[in-house]
Amino acid sequence: MFLKLIDTEISSQPAMALKVEKMHFAYGRHKALDGISLSVPTGVFCALLGLNGAGKSTLFGLLCGLLVSGKAGVFVNGIDLRANPRHALAHMGIIFQETTLDLDLSVRRNLQYFAALQGMSGRTAEIAIDRAMDRLEVRDRANDRARDLNGGHRRRVEIARALLHKPKIVLLDEPTVGLDPASRAAITSYVHTLCVEEGISVLWATHLVDEVWPGDNLVVLHKGTVLYEGLAKTLSNDGSLSEVFLDMTAAKT
Repeated sequence: MFLKLIDTEISSQPAMALKVEKMHFAYGRHKALDGISLSVPTGVFCALLGLNGAGKSTLFGLLCGLLVSGKAGVFVNGIDLRANPRHALAHMGIIFQETTLDLDLSVRRNLQYFAALQGMSGRTAEIAIDRAMDRLEVRDRANDRARDLNGGHRRRVEIARALLHKPKIVLLDEPTVGLDPASRAAITSYVHTLCVEEGISVLWATHLVDEVWPGDNLVVLHKGTVLYEGLAKTLSNDGSLSEVFLDMTAAKT
């Protein structure tokens, strides 16, 4: 039987890009999140690993304000989401599981539209857009309509869009669903590199164990409960993370 585990190796990192305290949420009688707490340190890739139905998308809905919980504390870069939602959300970039690009607009127009929503305009916006497209290697597709891109390139554009306003933390909800293995690996690798080179924090929700790297912070979520929070390599103990994860979730089924 597995109890909730906390890896003390990460407890010495005080600066938190995201902190969630005692979050509850239910759909009618179904308890989707049962008082969970977790944190994402600054500049860290944190994998939120859980089977379908674990509560990952519900958590993301609460973090970005699409859902509301009266029993939770959420702090984004130290800012209370409930007390100051606009300020807190300004520090956050969000990439949902389903694409949210306007498929009839070009890549550049999609980015310009989002920049305008963020209050960015003129030369400042164009510099940020060009830089984001360069980082995601989609500059050569700038004038192509989003509907003409393959799934991997659409995801790259969405990541570029999420980075325009220089957020402190980026939330990605199952960002590689439907992509081929090469595209999955490329995007996973890029986002890990982003944390190292840009100091951006990432909360990456997935049900795919191979997207979790040994040095990642890891939160295992199952049926609305956090079973583990710590370093992935500590949980796997240099063995198979997949086997440990399946054992943990099977024990709680």
